[in-house]
Amino acid sequence: MVHLALDLGLRVGEIARLEMNDFDWRAGTVTLKGTKSLRQDVLPPPAATGEALAAYVMHERPATALPTLFVRRMAPHDRPIGVDAVSRAIRRALRHAGIDRSCHSLRHTLACGLVNHGSSIKEVADVLRHRSMNTSLIYAKLDRHALAEVALPWPGSAA
Repeated sequence: MVHLALDLGLRVGEIARLEMNDFDWRAGTVTLKGTKSLRQDVLPPPAATGEALAAYVMHERPATALPTLFVRRMAPHDRPIGVDAVSRAIRRALRHAGIDRSCHSLRHTLACGLVNHGSSIKEVADVLRHRSMNTSLIYAKLDRHALAEVALPWPGSAA
């Protein structure tokens, strides 16, 4: 779940609604349906994300006929997990790693990482699936230290 939120910028609702047939394992893609933007998106997860998902499906996912990717770990397994369960699982993983942040902060982390590695705000908007680039500006806080290195001196100042 953390990989999906951090590597793809998925919202907790999108993670909770993922189904097994949303994944094309051969092509290495996941199709998001019923997203906040009301469109269908096909994304190529990074290899590490695909490997983590495959390991979950093969070794950890309880046996069930449910189509959802993530199901209850405790019986009864025949119910999909909800948004709250995804939030709790991600928060628990973050706390275990010593990070006191929310699930949604992973989208901010992805956006900031993209900007800090040279991506444009348009590219960030595309990755986060925002309809407006203004929304992405909120997520993509700039790296002030990096900006200080390239900032020109103020006109008329000594430095």
